[in-house]
Amino acid sequence: MQYRLFCSILCAGLALGAAPVLSHEFWIEPEKYQVKSGETVVAKLRNGQEFNGAEQPYLDHRIARYDVIHDGSTTPYEGRMGDMPAFSAEVMQDGLAVLIHQTQPQTISYDSWEEFQAFIDHKAIGDVRSRHQARGLADAGFTEQYIRYAKALVAVGDGAGSDLATGLETEIVALANPYADDTAGGLPVRVLYQGAPRAGAQVEVFAKAPDGTVSITTQLTDAQGETAVAVLPGHSYLLDAVVLRPAPEGADYVWESLWAALTFAVPVR
Repeated sequence: MQYRLFCSILCAGLALGAAPVLSHEFWIEPEKYQVKSGETVVAKLRNGQEFNGAEQPYLDHRIARYDVIHDGSTTPYEGRMGDMPAFSAEVMQDGLAVLIHQTQPQTISYDSWEEFQAFIDHKAIGDVRSRHQARGLADAGFTEQYIRYAKALVAVGDGAGSDLATGLETEIVALANPYADDTAGGLPVRVLYQGAPRAGAQVEVFAKAPDGTVSITTQLTDAQGETAVAVLPGHSYLLDAVVLRPAPEGADYVWESLWAALTFAVPVR
C-alpha cells in the first residue's frame, strides 16, 4: 500500500513538472458540477492536454493556495498527503462554490528556441523573440518559471450566487452564473492580471460534450478584458489564458508564465 502511494506521488510529481512547452493545462475537475445541499463536493486536479489529463494527488509542498469561497466566506482547504481525489469537502449551504488552487512555482528548461516558440504560438503571446534577443539571451538552454491559477465553479443546491475576483495574480472571472442564469447568448467572462482587465488576451475554450468528445476554439478579450463564450447545455468547459512576462532582475530563470484556468458546466434545463 505504501509502495503504491509512493509511486502515485512520484508519477504525479513528474506529471506536474511536465513542460508547458507542450501547452499542458492544469485544472480542477469536479466529479459533479452540481451537488445537493450537504452533499460532499469531490474534485480532481488534472494536468494534460485537450481537456484530458492525468489525475494529480494532493501534494502540500506544491500548493501555494487552496481555498473554497462560498456564501461570502473563504475557507482554506487542507487535505492529506497523497489524497486522490485531491479535494473532498462538504459545503452545507446552497449557493455557488468557487474552488481555487494555486501551485508553487516550477521551472522548465528549453533545449531549443523552436520548443519555446511552439508554446508562444499556441498561446498567441506575440513577438517574444525580439524581446528575448534584445535582452541578450541565448536561443537555447534557458529556463522559464510557471505558476498555475485554477478555479472551478460548483453549484450546491440551487447554485445561486456569482463568481468573483479572488485576488489571484491572473484569473478568469465568470460574469454570469452558468447554473442559474440564461446562457443562450453565451457566458460572459473577464480575464484579469494583477486585478486589472487584460485586453486582447487569448482565451482558449475546451468544450467537452456528454459523449466525452472535446472541441477547442480560441477568442480574444475586448478592451475591458471581456469576451462571451458560446456554451451548450450538458457540456463542461475549461477556459485557459496565459500571461508571459520577463523574469525579475537577478532570477535564475529568464521568463515567467502565469496560467489561469476556469472550469464549469452548463446544466440541461
